[in-house]
Amino acid sequence: MTKPTNSLPGFVPDWPAPPRVRSLQTTRSGGVSPAPYASLNLGDHVGDAPAHVAANRALLRAGLPGEPLWLQQVHGTRVADADSATTGREADGVVARRPGSICAIMTADCLPVLLCDWDGTVVGAAHAGWRGLAAGVLENTVAAMGVGPERLLAWLGPAIGPQAFEVGPEVRDAFEKVDPRASQAFVPGASAGKYLADIYALARLRLQAAGVREIHGGGLCTVGDAVSYFSYRRDRVCGRMASLIWLEP
Repeated sequence: MTKPTNSLPGFVPDWPAPPRVRSLQTTRSGGVSPAPYASLNLGDHVGDAPAHVAANRALLRAGLPGEPLWLQQVHGTRVADADSATTGREADGVVARRPGSICAIMTADCLPVLLCDWDGTVVGAAHAGWRGLAAGVLENTVAAMGVGPERLLAWLGPAIGPQAFEVGPEVRDAFEKVDPRASQAFVPGASAGKYLADIYALARLRLQAAGVREIHGGGLCTVGDAVSYFSYRRDRVCGRMASLIWLEP
């Protein structure tokens, strides 16, 4: 990861995106919210005071070319268009082709995935919790970008790591029904009948099956790094981080 060169809070993802593509991953630092939302909580649905959320979003907005499209995420597969949609649209994926239209995904353990094409003509982002990931949110986002998937590259942001993501057999079954190779992303957990799931590996499998060849990132565990990241599984009551991507003129 690299630090931004301006006042943007967070870090710039380390991936070979073309020059027109800008991306940012916020952390939990740099905002005004008190505990348990300390401090840069960007989620307006987690119990934090609305004034704190507004102030945090204003801090973020000060370094951006416009207002991010804040989705109402529901662990589904619908994809919004940031060029025309309005804040509050119910979706878990978003794409943009117009410079200055900012795709944003909020997470606190679910996997954020950023996408762009090699020519810098389209960008996208997806909220890949296990339900949306199993149901096809990445495939839908790739399709909505409207270019050949072999021309896309992806970045996997901070998410719950494979040593912390204990799930039941229904999660493993949901992925194996689509792709039997998904079994390699599950190992027996400490609890009887439970598994430890590697959500990064599952996302790579789904992206590769969709035709995306260049996949970067992964490995930043939200549960294990309480200083940098919010984690719902670790804390239950917590804020939300944002993964953002947009095109410059």
